[in-house]
Amino acid sequence: MRLTFLGTGTSFGVPVVGCDCRACTSADPRDRRTRHGALVELDGGTLLVDTPQELRLQLLAAGASTVDAVWFTHLHADHVYGIDDLRVFSVRRRAPLPAYVSEEHRRGLETHFAYIFDASVEAAPGSSIPKMEVHTFRHAEPVRVLGHEVVPLRVPHGPGSAYGFRVGGLGYVTDGKALPPDVMDLLRGVDVLVLNALWFGNPHPAHFSVEEAVEAARAVGAGRTYLTHLTHRVTHAELEERLPANVMPAYDGLSVEVTS
Repeated sequence: MRLTFLGTGTSFGVPVVGCDCRACTSADPRDRRTRHGALVELDGGTLLVDTPQELRLQLLAAGASTVDAVWFTHLHADHVYGIDDLRVFSVRRRAPLPAYVSEEHRRGLETHFAYIFDASVEAAPGSSIPKMEVHTFRHAEPVRVLGHEVVPLRVPHGPGSAYGFRVGGLGYVTDGKALPPDVMDLLRGVDVLVLNALWFGNPHPAHFSVEEAVEAARAVGAGRTYLTHLTHRVTHAELEERLPANVMPAYDGLSVEVTS
């Protein structure tokens, strides 16, 4: 299994427009962070995690030529508003692209993007729209995705929730504030754990700080942990210097092998 980080920034991205901080003006390409997205390459196909606004550019940068299914963690703009970039895949496959979304978020997704999910809507002659087939899931109830068992993981995210997952040796949780006890149990033994982390200090109501993410990673006991959803308040070099040996900052374009 291979995990590729397409985007590792927050909803602002890095650099932030009009900001001259050390991260936004950094010459290190690892400090240029687009909005959250990832690819998980399985032997049954490629799973896309979220559809951020820069999705087309991210896929081109990663050299990705196909997406076989998409997993939506939640419905915040930075995680779904690049959904139209999926057109090329449904057009090319001449069939709807499987889309996995939680039962609690399904209605919102279908309402936000009615032109995609309303079966009565047809593309105008000479044009196209994404075609998607919705599959819903519930917390901790395994679903089959591209031939693999994927376990949805519901985590608190401000007043709402987001859904990470575990597949084989990969545990993936973005946009979460805590790992509830049952989620912690479901993640134990993973080879690679992915967690969101905004910055050092200053607790946030909807996201882990770096310190909170490190503590959660320690409690899970993952072989390796990668931090994503990073803000412009931290540089890649600073994170590398201050993080423990088995916790690393992700960056756009990073690919890692995961033991299943």
